[in-house]
Amino acid sequence: FQDQAMMKTMSGGNCTLNVPAKNSYRMVVLGASKVGKSSIVSRFLNGRFEDQYTPTIEDFHRKVYNIRGDMYQLDILDTSGNHPFPAMRRLSILTGDVFILVFSLDNRESFDEVKRLQKQILEVKSCLKNKTKESADLPMVICGNKNDHSEMCRKVRSDEGENLVSSDENCAYFEVSAKKNTNVDEMFYVLFSMAKLPHEMSPALHRKISIQYGDTFQQKSFRMRRVKDMDAYGMISPFARRPSVNSDLKYIKSKVLREGQSREREKCIIQ
Repeated sequence: FQDQAMMKTMSGGNCTLNVPAKNSYRMVVLGASKVGKSSIVSRFLNGRFEDQYTPTIEDFHRKVYNIRGDMYQLDILDTSGNHPFPAMRRLSILTGDVFILVFSLDNRESFDEVKRLQKQILEVKSCLKNKTKESADLPMVICGNKNDHSEMCRKVRSDEGENLVSSDENCAYFEVSAKKNTNVDEMFYVLFSMAKLPHEMSPALHRKISIQYGDTFQQKSFRMRRVKDMDAYGMISPFARRPSVNSDLKYIKSKVLREGQSREREKCIIQ
């Protein structure tokens, strides 16, 4: 993430896609190990489920959309369940715009971890909000994964998950199955609605385009012949790299400094 006045750029092959900073967002996926965070991200990006478990250190993905001629960018940060670096987790929270907190319905400890994460996100974002005087809401989905398992395996009741979101209209609870693809699309639809993002960013509501269409992707007249009624397209960047820690720190610092400078200007005017 860079200064808001700058343009976000995604390069792929021979094409370069420019996305306005105001249309660029970061989605952060958090939760304990082995709860299915990466499986949910995989469902979102390519509709697939991987049976083999591979521990995640930190994965970064980027998807770019052309929705009715306007360009959008969604960066996805799939974090480690072990959180070996608490400072990095805090930075991920600070730079996040929308959040998915995942636990496994058959693992009580993973639910307790989600409760801790929810509290930490609210505290960290509240601190930043106080410094920048932002009025933006904090869209968040708490996701109980593996609801395809039998009820005998369940360790967390539905009402416990619902209680975590009952007092916040910008927080929703879903029980999903990344393996069976149950409620995954619905969960993303609600998350983007709370974030006031186009519904078409949801996996089922846009045409998936390969990188070969990159040269024409950002043209307002871009259309696919085989899809006449759809005016939304999404493309995964195969070459996206996570912004450096230094870039993230500068992004947060610039937000705080800009607000501080504006307050100073206001003070001078009053005096």
